[in-house]
Amino acid sequence: MSENQNLLAEQRRALILDEVRRRGGVRVNELTRKLGVSDMTVRRDLDALARQGVLEKVHGGAVPVVEASTHEPGFEAKSGLELTAKEDIAQAASELVAPGSAIALSGGTTTFALAHHLLDVPDLTVVTNSVRVADVFHAAQRTTGPRQGAATVVLTGGVRTPSDSLVGPVADQAIAALHFDVLFLGVHGISVEAGLSTPNLAEAETNRRLVQSARRVVVIADHTKWGTVGLSSFAALEQVDTLVTDAGLPAGARAEVSEHLRRLVVAGETDEEQTAD
Repeated sequence: MSENQNLLAEQRRALILDEVRRRGGVRVNELTRKLGVSDMTVRRDLDALARQGVLEKVHGGAVPVVEASTHEPGFEAKSGLELTAKEDIAQAASELVAPGSAIALSGGTTTFALAHHLLDVPDLTVVTNSVRVADVFHAAQRTTGPRQGAATVVLTGGVRTPSDSLVGPVADQAIAALHFDVLFLGVHGISVEAGLSTPNLAEAETNRRLVQSARRVVVIADHTKWGTVGLSSFAALEQVDTLVTDAGLPAGARAEVSEHLRRLVVAGETDEEQTAD
């Protein structure tokens, strides 16, 4: 982290959280030097991150929260994290969507960001089990009125999770009867050993159905998801065609991903830069 007086609050907090996770803890005076801000600003940032449940304040600094494999943060708690990375990933993922295709978007804050980038892609059929994703398209139609080429949205139904995803038998049955060209899948965790995982057992089964119904599977996940393992695995890495992530993914993780997936897309980097890494 370089010193910068002009960082936005969300950028500072993302940098602080990344530093805490990378080093296993950090002191307030270290952050004030690195960020070039006051002690009071750093403490406010730590308070905000602690309220989101992503770190724990200790005397003089902060340490990571060790989450149980069953811990499932709510949508609002996750929506404030890695905002820049999610936006970059959403932009890159939107370039993989062809007009007129049938796509599926799972629940999650990154798929929510992606939905905003798809509003102008014509003639899409969008299948989703995310209330938030469906609301993006419906809100756009309410604002602009009916227009030619607007997406047709199919919301699966089901039981609502803390992440505002719809899961369970109703969702599973609806998804099993459908077939889509590409699935864009947000994940709680991704690793070589556990593959794709979630802390919610019902959501794991619904995600499993989504994977089975898709011709291509694209995982959209920021670098903090790498190495995280939830309670239930629902797909192996070999079942994923493409991972779209951000530049924060370390070189070692990139090498591991490339051994198991057909394609790795790092948002903001050219193919040549990714190959060099």
